[in-house]
Amino acid sequence: MPINLNLPEPLVSVVIPTYNRPDYLKQAIASAVNQTYQNIEIIVSDNCSDENPQAIIESFHDDRIRFWRHPENVGMLANQMHAFKMARGRYVASLHDDDIWNQEFLAKLVPPLEANSNLILAFCDQYIIDGNGNINEIGTEENTRGFQRDILAPGIHKSFTKIGLIDKSIATAASCVIRNHLIDWDSIPQEVGGMWDLYLTYLCCISGYHAYYEPTRLTYYRGHAQTDTMLSGSRNAQAKIRKAKSEIFCYKTFMEDSRLQEFYEYFQTKWLEAHTTLGIGLMRNQQITAARPYLLQALKKQKLNFRTLVALTLSFTPQPLANQLLRVSRSA
Repeated sequence: MPINLNLPEPLVSVVIPTYNRPDYLKQAIASAVNQTYQNIEIIVSDNCSDENPQAIIESFHDDRIRFWRHPENVGMLANQMHAFKMARGRYVASLHDDDIWNQEFLAKLVPPLEANSNLILAFCDQYIIDGNGNINEIGTEENTRGFQRDILAPGIHKSFTKIGLIDKSIATAASCVIRNHLIDWDSIPQEVGGMWDLYLTYLCCISGYHAYYEPTRLTYYRGHAQTDTMLSGSRNAQAKIRKAKSEIFCYKTFMEDSRLQEFYEYFQTKWLEAHTTLGIGLMRNQQITAARPYLLQALKKQKLNFRTLVALTLSFTPQPLANQLLRVSRSA
């Protein structure tokens, strides 16, 4: 089905960055193709996967799908931002290549944006599913409560900094539709790494525009063995290092923004926690000397923290014993 820019419904750009997940990718694309809201373009940006997903794209026989394949791996963030910059729609929505949308996702979230030009985004609640697509009922309820969406009022929120940056109720990476022209995609710095969605939420929070919450669960977030939170051993340490570095950058930015001073103490706490996490990650990666400055910084600027103190002590412990204690702490 070709894109029609003259339809009464505005064009929505669905952005799907992908890397080495052909089976999940096919499901993600299918959930976009099958939206009841039809005036969409689907941008699939492949980060030089081992197997070219061109055949998967062609199997849909849908002219609304635009495919880009990088000749080399450019990194997760660059691939994501490249896809955003390809977007031509009035609105843009990111869909992970391993997640799925309910067929009413866009039909529920686009109309509030159309009805109110003061809205920069509309977001919804989500299901948690396993690698086979089965709903994790307990995990879903915990996710909703953990991000405060169970007590969040439906409808318009004029100020949503607490919702977005403290409660983290807004999943901009998978459960959100954003007014495209209000975001300068070049303003998202490389240092945000995997926390690009939190930084994007920050840009929306300081925009002066409002947010809209639809409490229906319209997306399916997949937890499986390839996600950072499910990794083990050295891969888990690397994931923690990447995440902590991104958090340090983001929370330092938030701390320095005069518009967010109301939440300065919270941001500083998260910034210092990230220092400890990075220090522990570096230690598990056998980078003891590199770990100490982060642990010292965390210990110096916060109340006595047992986790930080233990990690710093271990950094001065003979390496074989330190490694053993770290393994015990990781399995505890």
